[in-house]
This record gives sequence, C-alpha cells and structure tokens, in this order.
Amino acid sequence: MTDIESAAQELAEARGSGKPCPPLRGRLLPEGDVEAAYRAQQLQVREWLASGQRRVGAKIGLTSRAVQEGFGVYEPDFGVLTDAMAVPDGVEVALDRLLQPRVEAEIAFVLGADLPDGRVTSADLLRAVDHVLPAIEIVDSRVAGWDISIVDTVADNASSGLFVLGTTPRRLGDVDLRLCGMVLEHAGEPVSVGAGAACLGNPLHALGWLAGTMARAGDPLRAGDVVLSGALGPMVAVTPGAAYEARISGLGSVRTCFSNGR
Repeated sequence: MTDIESAAQELAEARGSGKPCPPLRGRLLPEGDVEAAYRAQQLQVREWLASGQRRVGAKIGLTSRAVQEGFGVYEPDFGVLTDAMAVPDGVEVALDRLLQPRVEAEIAFVLGADLPDGRVTSADLLRAVDHVLPAIEIVDSRVAGWDISIVDTVADNASSGLFVLGTTPRRLGDVDLRLCGMVLEHAGEPVSVGAGAACLGNPLHALGWLAGTMARAGDPLRAGDVVLSGALGPMVAVTPGAAYEARISGLGSVRTCFSNGR
C-alpha cells in the first residue's frame, strides 16, 4: 500500500470509527504536496461513489485571505459533495454522524447549465447559474484537534461534513453577492458575522476559480451541480443540542440543529 493509499485509509477509518487520526503531513503525505493530497481525496470519493452515493456538486474552502495566509497558500481548495451529505433545512443532525463539527454560513450556487470544458468567463458563469441559496456548511475534520495544514484538509475532502440548503431561491440579478451581509445566530445571539466580500472578494469569483480548476482537470461543472462557495464569516464550533440560523441579506435564512449527544 502506498502512503497516499494509507492516508486515504486512515481518514476512512476515522470516519467509520468516530476517532480522529493524527495529522497526515510529514507522516504519510509530504509537507506542501497538495497534488498528493488531492489524490488521497480522490481515492475516498471513488469509494463513496462505488458504495452508491451520488455526486451532487462541490465545496470551496480557503476563500478567506486571512485563512489563506495562515496556511501559507494563496488559492482556495475544494472537495466533493454527495447526496449523503445533504441535510434538509431545520432537520436535526445526530452528532454521531460527525467527529469535530463546526458551522459556517455560505452562499450556494445551483447550476442550470453545463460550464465549458475550457476557459470559463464571467459571462459563462452568469449564464450557467440558475439560482443562489443561503446555506450552512457543517464542516468537520477527521484529523485530531483540527491540527491541519493545507495537505491535511485537502486529503480530508476539504474538511467537509454535511451541508444544509435554504429553500428561498434567488436569481443572481436580484442580489448583490459582494455586499450582502450575513449573521449566524445561536439562541438568538450573533456568533458569526460577515459579508459576501469575505469570500474572495465576491462569491462569484470563488465559483469562477472552481469552474476553471475543474475544467482544467477534465471534470467541468455540470447542470444540477450545487457549489458551496466559501464562508462569509468565521466558523463556529458546534454545541450539542444547539440550533443555528444563518440570515443573508437578499437571500433569506437557513437553519440547522444538533442532537444533545452522540
């Protein structure tokens, strides 16, 4: 078994057992080797799809300049979304589905048309997006203590967990994605605030980055794909039994809540 295969297996075992694994960087995956980390990610995704899960889109991470500087990288990363990760708006999430969950508010794009295989322009994006939705991403890490580098998070499917989409679709022309404000509340109190500009200056820029990256890899985004474009404010550690509501100006709100224990 190669080190990349071992890394994928350790992450899979952590998901199954509920016990996080040690950091992968410098142990199974070389420091800074993002290509190797994506290969470990792909091995896991292949197993999920073989088990019957259906790919439904992608998530973008590391869209905040401050977070990028903390990792010493200057572009985002991405992971795959499957139908098994989707949670309906307001439905309780059992904590035993997760290891170290945190929540963050995002804007989700839903594509109504395929994006091109080659270079993707802003006009291509505007034509392809059918609507946008408020979303909560429940991020998670299979690495103990969230002790992660860019290599660890990429291998771990960009620290994906679950995602919740709102039910108030809006057309792109009806909302200013750059200026829309966000507040994430717990028990009626703000726990995270931000705006669209926190996501690479505009969430549409994040979508453009992902579209170009996947097109160059020969796997372009397609009609029906959901894209979580990146956090609009700081992530928040989940409290057992808590409920969270994200309100994004012009887009409406989305809610999630968690069981009291595992």
